[in-house]
Amino acid sequence: MLHRLKNFLTDQSGPTAVEYAVMLALILGMCIAAIALAGGPVEAFWSGSTDAFNGAVGE
Repeated sequence: MLHRLKNFLTDQSGPTAVEYAVMLALILGMCIAAIALAGGPVEAFWSGSTDAFNGAVGE
């Protein structure tokens, strides 16, 4: 029993999986933040393009 506990505490495969999960969470958080920050200007650009197109077509 003590031998299994020692092996569990010294095993290095667990922290590696946790580190990958934390990195993935940080990357996803940064992607969501970038999309949220860029969403307003992109929406304004496309809205202005639609208005210009509709004005040129005569609708």
